[in-house]
Amino acid sequence: MPIMTDAAVERGLSSNIRIGTAGWSYPDWKGTVYPMKAGRAFDPLSFLAERFQVLEVDSSFYRIPDPIRTAEWARRIDGRPGFRFSVKLFQGFTHTRKASLVDERAFHRALEPLVRTGRLSAVLVQWPWSFKNTPENRAALADLLRRFSVYPLAVELRHASWEGGAAAGLCREHGAALCSIDQPDLGRCLGPSMVATADLAYCRLHGRNATAWFREGVGRNERYDYLYSGQELAPWVQRVRDGAVLAREVVVIFNNHFRGKAAANAFQFQFALTGERQQVPEGLIDAYPDLETVSNTVFQRRLF
Repeated sequence: MPIMTDAAVERGLSSNIRIGTAGWSYPDWKGTVYPMKAGRAFDPLSFLAERFQVLEVDSSFYRIPDPIRTAEWARRIDGRPGFRFSVKLFQGFTHTRKASLVDERAFHRALEPLVRTGRLSAVLVQWPWSFKNTPENRAALADLLRRFSVYPLAVELRHASWEGGAAAGLCREHGAALCSIDQPDLGRCLGPSMVATADLAYCRLHGRNATAWFREGVGRNERYDYLYSGQELAPWVQRVRDGAVLAREVVVIFNNHFRGKAAANAFQFQFALTGERQQVPEGLIDAYPDLETVSNTVFQRRLF
């Protein structure tokens, strides 16, 4: 049975469930997730690490970070022993497919400080919707899983052609988690399927903004502009509870980041799992008043 970490004890979560957001550097989080008048010493990473158990590093998808930077991330959350990072694999391996051996070595160096300090939950291997289930793509997926097999891996596939056993079989063969994802219910988008393929389970919730999902010229803010209702989150809460019985670790990432909606839903999700009031920032409550029902901020304010 997993050992209960300090962070998990504080939040009343099962010891093997980690909930958080994809990224933490968003200008539009100022005044919602982060204080409007935060001083120069304010650290968004430390702020979120006090409230969540994991953050997914999004910037590594666009550029491989320097190991000095990843070591600094680990240092900044030193006081949170239960906190972890998941790190998105550089897009050169999955999207442009032009990554070199130099890039591969650089990515290994970037992860070393997180591995050494025990702060790495997983490496996320995210493929685009255009990555369909073909013999060539199955070979490319298997090759990448072999090359990064020293890490806990989570594979995200978005195209419906991967439904069935092919993806699960490949992931199981290489000890990787097959991501269960929530995305708009469009014709050829893969639906959620919590299939156990490793001792890690990984969930990503992107929002359901169907009108913007494939629209040409739409930026990431509009595409991920979606707030889940409690009713929409309820099946995911059950999936995570079920997955936690079987998995060593369950990671749940909210990627609907626009105007802090990912953080809002992450707080709601933690409350649904534990029944314990959350440390919701006041600016986020002002933006999404329904958070009053899960926040200890409002509760304490009313008491005093």
